[in-house]
Amino acid sequence: MNLILQSLNAERGAIDRIANLAGVAAVDISNGGRHAWRCDGVDYSESLKTLIDAACYGARIDCAWLPAAPKLGDFKLLAMDMDSTLITIECIDEIADMQGLKPQVSAITEAAMRGELEFNESLTRRVALLQGLDATALQRVLDERLQLSPGAETMLTAVKAAGLKTLLVSGGFTFFTDHMKAALGLDYAHSNVLEIVDGKLTGKVLGGIVNAEEKKLTVERVCAGLNIAPSQAIVMGDGANDLAMMKIAGLSVAFRAKPVVRAQASVALNFVGLDGILPILA
Repeated sequence: MNLILQSLNAERGAIDRIANLAGVAAVDISNGGRHAWRCDGVDYSESLKTLIDAACYGARIDCAWLPAAPKLGDFKLLAMDMDSTLITIECIDEIADMQGLKPQVSAITEAAMRGELEFNESLTRRVALLQGLDATALQRVLDERLQLSPGAETMLTAVKAAGLKTLLVSGGFTFFTDHMKAALGLDYAHSNVLEIVDGKLTGKVLGGIVNAEEKKLTVERVCAGLNIAPSQAIVMGDGANDLAMMKIAGLSVAFRAKPVVRAQASVALNFVGLDGILPILA
């Protein structure tokens, strides 16, 4: 088994201590400001994985266990969640803040992302709280609060150079996904449509809700259109509603994700940026 270690600021001594637990040497593969080390030929066991995972998390080191050595070029599609994955915010929470309702909406968002609340219900409840809000709030969130997650642009540059197509599939809203698709040159985007009447949010979503199942179906549809298998897709997300599409992917990446998602993903990036997939797939 191969083990990739990454950190924003770990000292070499901390890396060597992890490598010693693994019983192998750590080879520095750092590149372009990304600090990464490869440990090849680890005698893998579940107990060793549990030990090293805990040690890495405590030292703010990301670790990725790989039975083989996949390359970025082995994949044909990168599918990404938007809120708290490609971007740093939950857009609906920030929209709600314009209405003075962020705590109420954020609590529902968190419960849904942890898998404690069914997504359709959670979205319907959150959007209903926005009824009557001036639609200009959407542009304010875009202008004032939306930021890309660390490493996003570096990752996308490398992904496009390797020939992968890009899909943004989100339980958020088209106002934001359409903007991100155009601004970042993404190939596909799919999300929910907020109903706006006379310049005000009605508190409703038009059409079907982009929930966990619809996210999975979207990945499958795009793969079919590209004539590739879902196993040729990398899927990135942070919440429970991303798990269905992550499960069909060849590589699933949990980015600063909820525990339920980290536990089921191929790779968890807890501390480094989105470009942390690049040393893993180098």
